Amino acid sequence: MKQEKEKDFSDRIQRAAELLAGADGLLITAGAGMGVDSGLPDFRNKDGFWRAYPAIQKMNLAFEEVADPRWFKQHPRLAWGFYGHRLNIFRRTTPHPGFVRLLAMGQCPPRGCFVLTSNVDGQFQTAGFDPQRIEECHGSVQYLQCSRPCRQEVWSADEIHLAISSETLQAIGPLPTCPHCGAIARPNVLLFNDKSWVDARSKLQGECLWQWLEEMMLDDARLVIIEIGAGTTLPVIRHRSEFYGKVHHANLIRINPFEHHVRKARHVSLPIGGLTALEAIWRVWYPLTQKETSS
Repeated sequence: MKQEKEKDFSDRIQRAAELLAGADGLLITAGAGMGVDSGLPDFRNKDGFWRAYPAIQKMNLAFEEVADPRWFKQHPRLAWGFYGHRLNIFRRTTPHPGFVRLLAMGQCPPRGCFVLTSNVDGQFQTAGFDPQRIEECHGSVQYLQCSRPCRQEVWSADEIHLAISSETLQAIGPLPTCPHCGAIARPNVLLFNDKSWVDARSKLQGECLWQWLEEMMLDDARLVIIEIGAGTTLPVIRHRSEFYGKVHHANLIRINPFEHHVRKARHVSLPIGGLTALEAIWRVWYPLTQKETSS
């Protein structure tokens, strides 16, 4: 039985590597699970969230309650304590080696690759992916907007450096403000119950992805989708992966240690974490591409 499982897993890795080696273009779709191997906090359940933020546990607040735009008006120091802390973590976190493998695999197809992610950490840009080929469908903490908002404008958060109290998780010192109206600024991310998110940047990214996919479809190019760490709690990435797979008749490689099931036999399901899967695929993919290059 063990040998059968090992062979089945080996066959799946082989299939995934062959699909990637034969792709004309690669669409990388990634959810929160992509950042776990980099050491980023896991907010998929309340326990994981509270382990990362014991001060919030004392207030008995869930992630969905803290990630609400009302806090920037009612308690801006707590709101910026939470998001300022996350911004600080993202800045000092090095993307795990799986990003390097994925970048190399994405540079091999003739049409290159495009990234679609619900993550707001900016790790794909840090790892060297082309910023012009990334759609951050929930925005990014690397950008700011007015909390009102007074206008549909975003700006870089590079100049924001906040000290955060380890006991209360409240931001210390001056808080970021809108350069136009002086209101409190907030990260340009889609929050829960959010009616004030400025989505212009994300929409522009989405239009670039649509154009890339449209050009591939018109040329009958082979699209392969590799999905990493996208769960069903907030299934935006999973739904879009499956939608593009259906519309473009593309093969989907789904990497997820818990929710790895796929609906079509032609797709590949890998029930392991992102880094482990990408390293395993790389060991098969790299020799395949070298054979094609030498021939």
